[in-house]
Amino acid sequence: MHCQGAEVPARVCSARESIPAFPVYLFDIDGTVLDSARDICSAVGQVLVAAGAPPVSFEFLKSYVGLHLVNVFGDVFPDHTPEQMEEWIHQYRTIYLGRGHRETSVFPGVAEALAALGGRKGTATTKGTPTTRLVLEQFGLLRYFDHVQGTDGFPSKPAPDVIFKAMEALNAQPSECLMVGDSAADMEAGRLAGIKTCAVLYGYGKRENLARHEPDFWISDLRQLAPAPGA
Repeated sequence: MHCQGAEVPARVCSARESIPAFPVYLFDIDGTVLDSARDICSAVGQVLVAAGAPPVSFEFLKSYVGLHLVNVFGDVFPDHTPEQMEEWIHQYRTIYLGRGHRETSVFPGVAEALAALGGRKGTATTKGTPTTRLVLEQFGLLRYFDHVQGTDGFPSKPAPDVIFKAMEALNAQPSECLMVGDSAADMEAGRLAGIKTCAVLYGYGKRENLARHEPDFWISDLRQLAPAPGA
């Protein structure tokens, strides 16, 4: 079975054999580079409890990781006002940063993959740019990126805006780029931007949701992007 195409692979083929080198790699952060769901969901949960929401599960909150905060807050409180949404987002950011990423870790193999991978590397994340830079620096990963791009006042994934911003900063053409992410939103954003996509299977996205967006490649470990020794 091939690693390419819409079908969810029964096994994930060796990316060293099936994924060519790209001049530019764009990475989602949460669920792809960092295992950050505990910190994100805990902060969201605190805001929801303070706002009077009924209890929600970790799995429910984790399904929103990678989407904008307006999605989860809007779904839990569909009759909110714009002022309430603004306040909830402010509360979340204060709580999230205050946690110091104490329940966040780097996924296995990520640092090794980024160090070994050629080409230029950028981020395309729903986090804001300043927060993205801080967390990457905290975990020793900032040095591997040529450009850090977050979502700053423009539509978030699955809209392709953050990818376009990253491509512009890296002076990259669509044909040069590979978007690497764990969610359906990553795959859809990549498709809308006209670039190749690679779905990681260790993150938070469900395989069947990823498959609907027909990723060009599937991997189970980020090190599969890097060329084999001597290749």
